[in-house]
Amino acid sequence: MNEYVLETRDLAKFYDGGRVQALRGVDLQVEAGQFVAIRGPSGSGKSTLLHLLGGLDTPSRGEVLYRGRRLSDHAGLGAYRSRCVSFVFQAFYLPPTLSVLRNVQVPMCEGNLSRRQRQEKAQTLLREVGLDERIHRYPNELSAGERQRVAIARSLANGPEILLADEPTGNLDSETAARILDLLGGLHSERGMTLLVVTHDPEVAERAQRQVHLRNGRIRA
Repeated sequence: MNEYVLETRDLAKFYDGGRVQALRGVDLQVEAGQFVAIRGPSGSGKSTLLHLLGGLDTPSRGEVLYRGRRLSDHAGLGAYRSRCVSFVFQAFYLPPTLSVLRNVQVPMCEGNLSRRQRQEKAQTLLREVGLDERIHRYPNELSAGERQRVAIARSLANGPEILLADEPTGNLDSETAARILDLLGGLHSERGMTLLVVTHDPEVAERAQRQVHLRNGRIRA
């Protein structure tokens, strides 16, 4: 049985007819339950790697495996994205016309939960991230740190095994960033999730159990 929850083999991604090589043959193995920081300067391929791991994009060469099975073999790639893996982005991506409570429910709408069950689950998740008193507010009424907490709660809506965070503290001040990292670290420990965080910040990376360094589209030894 394969011991890795995620694995890449000779993973490459090219753009502009091959003139831009975002990734150049990346071999990576991630064990279930690990907290991994993916580091590197801007343009090193960090976000591209995360998008490929999450099934948001397809490789130009090589493959991504989830528990030993190639993502390209998954007939229901949408199910992988909605049930197995979830994202937290730097820019939050919260629809401004939806309340905090409804934002968290968005990923649940494709499931079989009733409206009441979705609301109750969203309330539980918002309580977990410390926003149970903000459920009827809208994104523009929240601080940046609160918006990221909503985004984190939303990412947990379908109980993903893997959480992929792309510069989750990039829009936050240092104090708020530390609180968000505490939250992510706590969720990783309590839920036993596999957590991959893209960052250029060494202070963020130091919280991880393992660091992977990318430069020019390759893993640097």
